[in-house]
Amino acid sequence: MPEWLVLTLAMLAACAVVVAVTFVRHRTASEDEDPSETPDVIEYMTMWIGVVYAIVLGLAIAGVWEARSIAQDHVQAEAQSLHEISERVRVYPADVRDRVRGDVDAYVSHVVTAEWKAMADNGEVTERGDELIERLRADLTDYQPASDFEAQAYQPLLDQLAAADQARNNRAGSTGETMPGVVWFGLLAGAAITIGMVFALQIRRTTRELILAGLFSALIAFLLFLIWDFDAPYSRGITASSEPFLRLFPNAKD
Repeated sequence: MPEWLVLTLAMLAACAVVVAVTFVRHRTASEDEDPSETPDVIEYMTMWIGVVYAIVLGLAIAGVWEARSIAQDHVQAEAQSLHEISERVRVYPADVRDRVRGDVDAYVSHVVTAEWKAMADNGEVTERGDELIERLRADLTDYQPASDFEAQAYQPLLDQLAAADQARNNRAGSTGETMPGVVWFGLLAGAAITIGMVFALQIRRTTRELILAGLFSALIAFLLFLIWDFDAPYSRGITASSEPFLRLFPNAKD
């Protein structure tokens, strides 16, 4: 099911629940009930519950957005390190240079096609990617520099490889969901309590109040969907992109 459809259904469902509960409550209310008389303590509690829940929602959105940004930084660091290897290896003999660049291109091509799909579907990197990065490591570390000029390039190449490997490990560690289950329980329970407090204010069945209550519940549904959408940096709607690889290696998908 497309994510935009999930969001639409969630917002409509939230509105429908609020409106339905309002109609049911209005029908079951006693005849002498005066909706204009709401105890001050209830209004005070409703205000503070809304403020606290708004802070929690803001922190949750900031947290998942930061996790998504960090995931994108891992991709950028990995792509840049591999690009540096591909460029700096030019000082090596032609056969070694071509072999190393071929290893880099094979690895990048695998990442932006098969591995990216595996991260989105399964939340993990592939064994084939591990094999390709190890093959690149073997080609770089096994070569013995034949001149001082090559020797000066040897250690920086290994440093770039180590940076790429670390970025890959960081990328692998951030493929899953970032929000613990207990946090989701708090967010959903807080949403139910916050919306439920609307009825504590004895909402009436006027068009204006129904619209405002519906919009309020739809907004909470949208914010929860936004947190869920950002929660898996490589799997859902606004995800970390493989664009750094494609920008530095334009032939990666060929």
